Amino acid sequence: MTKDLLIVFVKNMVYGKVKTRLADAIGNRAAFEVYQALVELTENATRTLHAEVHVYFSDDVVDAIWPNAQKFVQKGRDLGERMKQAFDEGFEQGYEKIVLIGSDLPDISSELIASGFKALDETTGVFGPAKDGGYYLIGLNHKQDFIFENKPWSQPHLWEETQAALHAKHVKFQTLDVLNDIDTIEDLLTSNFYKSNLKLQSVIP
Repeated sequence: MTKDLLIVFVKNMVYGKVKTRLADAIGNRAAFEVYQALVELTENATRTLHAEVHVYFSDDVVDAIWPNAQKFVQKGRDLGERMKQAFDEGFEQGYEKIVLIGSDLPDISSELIASGFKALDETTGVFGPAKDGGYYLIGLNHKQDFIFENKPWSQPHLWEETQAALHAKHVKFQTLDVLNDIDTIEDLLTSNFYKSNLKLQSVIP
């Protein structure tokens, strides 16, 4: 068994429940198409990794995607609890390096994920900061519960507060490139993900 584990958090693809901020601008159908394309891109990026893959769905396990991955349902009252639970399960199963990503990053790639695992050879934690003030990737080689506790989830100062907590606890970490996810119509229209996808262009009003 490899000692590397990739955890992917996926929202179940339901009309009106994915990319809701984006849907306010382009409608539920188009937002659904955008998220479906992002999930497909994320799945493709995980196929060549030398790591086990565990997919955690928001509500129900879906068999149609990630056929070779183990699948679970997220548990917890907020994102921090859900991520902590997934990391805890991974460490309890004997994995030594764990990286967690979401499924809405247009610039995700196997190389980017692999660089997260590589960083954990040298440091305790690794983060991929997002332009909106959060982070799109987190990796750990030891349990660090404080990272997931009392944080402003989905707020623009999440990464700032997380860094402060890491420094206060003297936990060494590295960062990857700052990237942008797709939350707003501006994020979408300025992304290469959209500009190179004729199918999406045909459904965006």
